[in-house]
Order: sequence, then structure tokens, then C-alpha cells
Amino acid sequence: RGYWLKTSRKDPELFQNVSEGLRRLYRTKLFPLEDTYRFHDFHSPALEDADFDNKPMVLLVGQYSTGKTTFIRHLMEQDFPGMRIGPEPTTDSFIAVMHGDQEGQIPGNALVVDPKKPFRKLNAFGNAFLNRFMCAQMPNPVLESISIIDTPGILSGEKQRISRGYDFAAVLEWFAERVDRIILLFDAHKLDISDEFSEVIRALKNHEDKMRVVLNKADQISTQQLMRVYGALMWSLGKIIGTPEVVRVYIGSFWAQPLLVPDNRKLFEAEEQDLFLDIQSLPRNAALRKLNDLIKRARLAKVHAYIISSLKKEMPSVFGKDSKKKELIANLGEIYLKIEKEHQISPGDFPKLAKMQELLNGQDFSKFATLKPKLLEAVEDMLANDIARLMTMVRQEEAAMPSQSVKGGAFEGTMTGPFGHGYGEGASEGIDELEWVVGRDKPTYDEIFYTLSPINGKVSGAAAKKEMLKSKLPNTVLGKIWKLADVDKDGLLDDEEFALANHLIKVKLEGHELPPSLPEHLVPPSKRGTVMEA
Repeated sequence: RGYWLKTSRKDPELFQNVSEGLRRLYRTKLFPLEDTYRFHDFHSPALEDADFDNKPMVLLVGQYSTGKTTFIRHLMEQDFPGMRIGPEPTTDSFIAVMHGDQEGQIPGNALVVDPKKPFRKLNAFGNAFLNRFMCAQMPNPVLESISIIDTPGILSGEKQRISRGYDFAAVLEWFAERVDRIILLFDAHKLDISDEFSEVIRALKNHEDKMRVVLNKADQISTQQLMRVYGALMWSLGKIIGTPEVVRVYIGSFWAQPLLVPDNRKLFEAEEQDLFLDIQSLPRNAALRKLNDLIKRARLAKVHAYIISSLKKEMPSVFGKDSKKKELIANLGEIYLKIEKEHQISPGDFPKLAKMQELLNGQDFSKFATLKPKLLEAVEDMLANDIARLMTMVRQEEAAMPSQSVKGGAFEGTMTGPFGHGYGEGASEGIDELEWVVGRDKPTYDEIFYTLSPINGKVSGAAAKKEMLKSKLPNTVLGKIWKLADVDKDGLLDDEEFALANHLIKVKLEGHELPPSLPEHLVPPSKRGTVMEA
């Protein structure tokens, strides 16, 4: 299924899928604007076809020895080519772990000329970087749905700046723009965030929506210490990530070894489950993420065009070009304000002032283009109309492929069987027992039942309500419990249904969720035949 999209006044085009739609929109409407105003020299290289087709990517970032490579190994349950693990800074390269039929490594220089991989624009970072970049390919079910980028551990002190030979933060920013999820790893033992790490987190500033934080190796400290470490981590992050919202932190021990301090096992299991669900949702939301990133890019390109054309307009045609250029760069803040008022643009859409001033220093202003309304209109039209149409197509694609999620590796172990998350707890208690689990406490519940003066072996809703309200649970919850417990839907409760209602109250009071419908193992024995028939 496709839909018609107006690319010019005359010829509408039919798109087969969202990726193709985004690619065509970028090429016909956004790229001409970027190219005219040298967007690629200032912000981000042009997008390639592979950027629209590639699988969702997860970027792992952290100081050395926080367990980044081990985390990847844990997810895939398999070693990958070029993998090195140790307490010292071992991973000294960017490794793109991707799916391939044969196991092997592709060095950086070969990787950036492969049109099928989304890395071609990385050649701008030069040889020093490309010698430290590689792709590890292997057949693995997890990699059929996502690719994972392992990064060198962030060092502290001068080592970071001097010995790398390439702009580490800029490379990370390049990846951050293109990935679907950024996972920052912290070690519960080494919480100090070095200046370099702070710098890196700040470089990822516009991508907070993709960011998740993992506090790894949390099984190595006691509960009391863990609370302190968690508090300290949130405090440190609050100072670096300048958003009013709190970033989501997952606590756990992400490797396949026994827990050293098993006290918090339940917490770690729940946290790992949440993180896995987050990663598993990536393939389903990939098209939406690409759409979102293209909108971000288009808004920046629009502002950039206004900035460059304003600077061009102010330039003298013959004399005094250099002094005017210096003056314009110094007054860039005022130019921002003028554009903001004139074109009703939000201040958050503008590029960082200091960075822009630095980049403008090396440019020849006389070669800048003047304002071309047609190019801007095309981008406006794309944002106002085409994107909305693609949005409906994203929803259709999602509905057609609801089962898209990451499978294999560690994701399989937590799904089914007695070691599945929450198995045999709460409403699932007694799921594999022959006896009715509610029967254990039924004598206690029966005592209360008979004080409510049942008529023909049943108590009325009003009498049961009085007793159920003693739990102090809100009416919405008690209403749901009533619905589940009144199995034969006669508006009354017999002794088994009353015991079931009390059992569900106990489940809720212990902090578990109620099931949407009554599970088979909780149906009272005398009602089993009738419920199955109904």
C-alpha cells in the first residue's frame, strides 16, 4: 500500500513505504535548502540512502571498565569479533556490531566506502579515526533487528584530548544523531563523572529523548550503599543534563554471572525487564524516530538558512569585508534575536551561539547565498503537509507489523517458563499447582463470610462492599476486584467467590497488578465447567 505525495505542482508520486517517503522528501525538498546554505559545513553531513534503510542502532557510552562490551555480550549471549574485555581501558575502537551471514571484521577505511552501510560520511573524521573504527559482523538473532555500537571507554585527564588524534565528542555526536537509543553506562563503584565524560554528555544535549542511563555492577554493593550511589548519580546527572525531567536510570548487573549481593534480586530483575522492553520496542518505533529526526533537521536547516542569508545581506559589496565579518560574528546574538522576532522562530531551534561563531570564522561570507523564498517554502510545505501524511503511513506500517521486536540472546530467557518475569507471583501465584491456590486461606475468609449473614449461601453486594472497604483500596480497584470475583455475574458472592475477592485484595495490597481477566488457575473449582462453557 502506498499513498500519493505532491512533490511538485504537477506530478504526485506514490510511495511504497515510510523509508522511501522520507528519502524522497529529503532529496527533493530539504537537501536543496541544506546545500544552498552550506548546512553540511556547519552542522551535519548530508544524509545517505542507507541512513533511511538501516536497522535501529543502540549506542553505548561510558567511562572505561563500566561494562559496555560485557553488556553487548550479555544481550547477544555470544562473543563478537574484535571483542576485548578487562579492567583496564580495553576497547580502544568504535565497533559497529552488525548482522552478517559470515563472522568477520571490516576495517574502518573499507566500511566508509560501502554504500549499504550508514557510515560513509564518517570519512570526514580522517585516518586517525578510521584506524580506530571497525564493523564486527556475525549471524546472531538479536542483530537481525538492531545494530549495536560499542565505543572506547572515556578516559580522564589530558589522555582523552591528546592521544586520540580525532574529535571524540564530535564522532559521538555524529552517531547520536543517527542512532535510536543512547545508553550511558555507569559503574556503581566508580561514580565520579570526569570532565571528559561531562563534555561528552553535553555533546549529546539535543538527544535527551534517546538517552537511557544504566547503573551497572549494582550487585557488588549493599542496599544501603546502593541507595547512596543512586542518589549521588542522580545529583551528578542533574548538574550535567540540564532538563527539568529526570533521566530514566536502570539499576542492575548486566552480565550472566551470579549476583554477589543477592538482596536486591527482585529489583534487578524488574529493571532488566524494563530495559529489555525498551530496547525491544526500537524496531517498532524506528520509522517514527527517523521521521522525528528529519523534522529536527529541517527546523535547524530553516534557521540556518535565515542566519546565512542575513549575514550575506549585511555584507558590503566591495570594501571593508573583513572588518564587517568580524563585527557580524561578534553581534551574532543580536542577529539571532532579529530572526527570532521576524520569522516567529522558537529560541530552542537556534544552533549554539559560541559554536556557530567559531565555525563562521573560517567561512567566506561573500560566497553565502541570499534568501531564496522558494527553497524555504518547499521545506515549510514538507513540515506542514507531507510529514502529516507520512505520519498516518507510519501508523499503518506499525499496525501491519505488530510483532516487530528484538528476539534471541538474553531477550529469550526472560519471556517464558518459571523464570519469566513475575512468574508465580501476585495473580500468577499457584499457576502450576493442582490445588486451587485461594483454598489455602479459605478457612480464614469463610469465618468472615459467615459473619455477613449469607442467604442461600451467598452474600449481597452491599454486605461484601462493607467488608472489602476495610482494605482501604480505592473504589476503582475494588470495582475491578468485584468484577473478577463475581464469576457467575449474579451480583452476589458465594463462599468461593468471596474468598477469591479477598485473595485479589491481598494480591493488590502486596503491590502486584490485577489481571485484566480472571486467569484459569484462579477460577473457583465449582465454577470451572460453567466458565469454560460461557
